Amino acid sequence: MALTTPTTNQALRPVAAAERVFGWHNHAALWFSLGVGLLVLQMGALIAPALGLAGALWVTGAGSLLGAALLGWVAYIGCASGLASAGLMHAAMGGRFARLPVLLNIVQLLGWGAFELVVMREATVAIVQRLGWAGASAALPAVATLAWGGLLAALMLLPMVQTVRRLIARVALPLVALALLWLTWQLLGTAGAQGWGVLWARPGDGSMGPLAALDLVVAMPVSWLPLVADYARHGRGARGAFWGTWAGFALANAWCYGLGVLVALLMPGTEMMAAVLLVQGGLLTLALILLDEVDNAYGDVYSAALGAHSLRPRQPPGRWAVGIALACTAMALVLPMHGLEAFLILLSSVCTPLFGVIVGRLAGRRDAAALLARAPPVQWTCVGIWLLGIATYHAAAQWAPQWGAALPAFGLTLLLAGLTRRVG
Repeated sequence: MALTTPTTNQALRPVAAAERVFGWHNHAALWFSLGVGLLVLQMGALIAPALGLAGALWVTGAGSLLGAALLGWVAYIGCASGLASAGLMHAAMGGRFARLPVLLNIVQLLGWGAFELVVMREATVAIVQRLGWAGASAALPAVATLAWGGLLAALMLLPMVQTVRRLIARVALPLVALALLWLTWQLLGTAGAQGWGVLWARPGDGSMGPLAALDLVVAMPVSWLPLVADYARHGRGARGAFWGTWAGFALANAWCYGLGVLVALLMPGTEMMAAVLLVQGGLLTLALILLDEVDNAYGDVYSAALGAHSLRPRQPPGRWAVGIALACTAMALVLPMHGLEAFLILLSSVCTPLFGVIVGRLAGRRDAAALLARAPPVQWTCVGIWLLGIATYHAAAQWAPQWGAALPAFGLTLLLAGLTRRVG
């Protein structure tokens, strides 16, 4: 990512044809890699006790296909328009009002970036303890955080396109696929020893309904909606962006949720990192998954930098990215493992209905970039729909948790934004 001062607002202009180099396989590699993570494994473990093996696997497959389709839909819009997420927000919400959701998205991405560094820190500490070096230094968590944060800041100096095509597709993707294959082999062997018939017949405890579990599976791909256009805009074709994003993320999400389900049923009560370390070769497996967490943090920081650049274009995205990476590192130094979850869930209630509005207004339109150019200061109809979607999210979570929250909020704003496309 270049540090030179740009002459235009790169986040609010369509990507030129000469800069569109991603084929469908680049999108697939990127989103498969971004879809893998320790947090995704943990989310799979949450639904297993409630639904049992059969129910959890059905929900995992259906939710992954549906959630990745929503992600692919936004990727299609981003590629067709050439606009970043900030540009889509400006086109749908109005040039002046869009500064608010862009700012909220930056705050969310700062939190997610810090959270990824916290996960990487905890995994590093677990690996070191497994090696028997637990008493080496009381400063190990801080040292691990600074080391990963420094690596993240260094990666932000590289051009994004090269990072995706070379580091992620050629290095990170093969390593994480190998780790998942090995973990799958070990868990399937353990399940076979315990008896598939016994596991399949074991009922869930009913603590979570199927729709709420489906919403939880969809929540992971939905959490990436504010980022996908930042990468899809570099695609050579909108169909390739859709299918690559959908296939890559659906496979990764279903695979990791499924592994989390198996871990929860085979090793009940075991924390996820400890469970991975317990399998044969678990130390290397956890290390490879840990390395793949770096691109998750990279994605958060890159998109946050584009958003910040859209608000203050005099500073180039590369300079913003390095500063945001350092800010995430500073936050991770003082935050506990679970200190951010409630805050991030709150921000998710803002971003999920926002992208329902964006998809409802911009899907199928060939003039999204032109809409951005002539957007009024405030699109009041879209603002009202967005606020209604936020209220729906919290109302569903409070009074009808069995129906989920993300899908009802997204579906309502998508429907209303589509029905009012001619308004304003």
